[in-house]
Amino acid sequence: MQRRKDGTFGEIIEDWKWIFGYSAHYKWAIVLYTLLGIFSTTMGLVSSVASKYVIDIITGYQYEKLGLMIALMVGSAAFSLVFRSLISRLNARISIRINQEIEADIFTKIIESDWMEIGKYEAGDILHRFRGDIGTVSTNAVSWVPNIVIALYNFLATFLVIWHYSKIMAMLSFLSAPVMLLMSKFLIRKQREYKRKREEMASKMMGFEVETFYNMDTIKSFGITDLYTRKLHAWQEKYKKILLEHNMFTIRTNVFMNVLGSAVQYIAFGYCLWLLWTHQITYGTMTLFLTQRSRLAAAFESVVGIVPTFLNSSVSANRIRELAELPKEKHTEEKGEAGDSYEVVMENVEFSYAGQKEVIKNSSIHVKPGEIIALIGPSGEGKTTMLRLILGLVHPDQGTLYLKASDGRKIECGIDSRYLFSYVPQGNTMLSGTIAENMRMAKEEATDEEIVEALKTACAWEFAEALPMGINSSVREKGRGLSEGQAQRVAIARALLRDAPIVLLDEATSALDVTTERKVLENIMQKDPNKTVIVTTHRPTVLNLCSRIYRVMDNQVKELSAEESEKMVMDF
Repeated sequence: MQRRKDGTFGEIIEDWKWIFGYSAHYKWAIVLYTLLGIFSTTMGLVSSVASKYVIDIITGYQYEKLGLMIALMVGSAAFSLVFRSLISRLNARISIRINQEIEADIFTKIIESDWMEIGKYEAGDILHRFRGDIGTVSTNAVSWVPNIVIALYNFLATFLVIWHYSKIMAMLSFLSAPVMLLMSKFLIRKQREYKRKREEMASKMMGFEVETFYNMDTIKSFGITDLYTRKLHAWQEKYKKILLEHNMFTIRTNVFMNVLGSAVQYIAFGYCLWLLWTHQITYGTMTLFLTQRSRLAAAFESVVGIVPTFLNSSVSANRIRELAELPKEKHTEEKGEAGDSYEVVMENVEFSYAGQKEVIKNSSIHVKPGEIIALIGPSGEGKTTMLRLILGLVHPDQGTLYLKASDGRKIECGIDSRYLFSYVPQGNTMLSGTIAENMRMAKEEATDEEIVEALKTACAWEFAEALPMGINSSVREKGRGLSEGQAQRVAIARALLRDAPIVLLDEATSALDVTTERKVLENIMQKDPNKTVIVTTHRPTVLNLCSRIYRVMDNQVKELSAEESEKMVMDF
């Protein structure tokens, strides 16, 4: 009742409803799994009872039915083994399928989630949830219900077998059950608590590791590899402390359970000896009592042991649901045509990241097809945020931001307008693979000829052609194998291959020499004079080519006059 009052019980139920949403697709396989388990358990019991009669036959020197009993004992054990193997195989196949189904579903939900919301989670945390927690859920999604049904059946069937031969022995075998049931509330709370602590710490560790490996160049260049090794040891110590606390809790629990189980076992053993001494049972019956008492204790522990599995899956499901239930990006009704031309219009926009000071306030821009406009200003003043607003990754708190088609239609900036953009972000955005594979990120069906043409426009073909395998030459993660300027030109070529009506370049030519930079921008406009181009830059060569210049400073975006623009170019 307390779990229901504080919401924990309801939370666990909701988590398992979510899990069953996936496992319900395999209900007939789960039914088969359960039936096989019940049959395997039954065969095990038949084998145990048959072994009792084999012992009685041998100790009584009555050999008439010995062959039949041995055959029954061996056959039952063999059937039990076969069916346990079938259960294992069936569980593996379905668990893999559910794992892949959940991964595909969660992967889609993550990449479709709101940019601001998913940004609250570190990459390592997301990766750990995606791999570790989904693995826990998928492993138990199929087996949990069959396991509890099979465990309960095993417990009841074993109890009834003992009851058939001795009601007192059956009750003695059940002595530890009340104590274990009384402890279940405490065990449930502690197991759930330790599971959550372990997973949260594992997520933090993975976040540290991912960040370290991704920024290896920076760490090496500062000569701080020892510092990061010490940081890893610090994380390991924290994780070790949690694991050892859980281990000590498990040891104490197991010691208590084993002492309790041993006490019950000795009582049962003593009672069996007394029955044998007074000739109330045969030696075979005593053997059956002792083996089945142990089996009954194991069956009851199995039933209770399902609780930690149940809770572990609940915790993992809860962590996955946090990602799955993140708000999605909102779709808009109005959509544009890729072959059309568009104006970018921002009117009196204000924006701030959640819980932070205002980044953009009372700002407006207007970019027409055929124009290149520049966004300039000090670092950290909001130039990249402006591009995020235009791409619809974030949305204005106030004001309007839209694309205006040639026929006058207004299209809201968001998920449904991004195909109208070719975007080159700051930094190295090359992925491991060939140059052609990197290019086809923007246009999956692009021909080799189209790729070559885009590379030529971006002044990247000269060096790409000279590589051993041309566009099929491999580059490593973050463009290793190419210079910064080469990687930047391939990124620009990739954006141009998309052939979208609006081009956004965020410091995209910073690694190019002046001549190449000017040539790339001139090529873009010559290839399609009707494109709308927005660049963030500090380079005078870019400013010379721009139709207008906007300054981003003190959280405001203001268009410079012709005189101010000319002075700006001269100052550079």
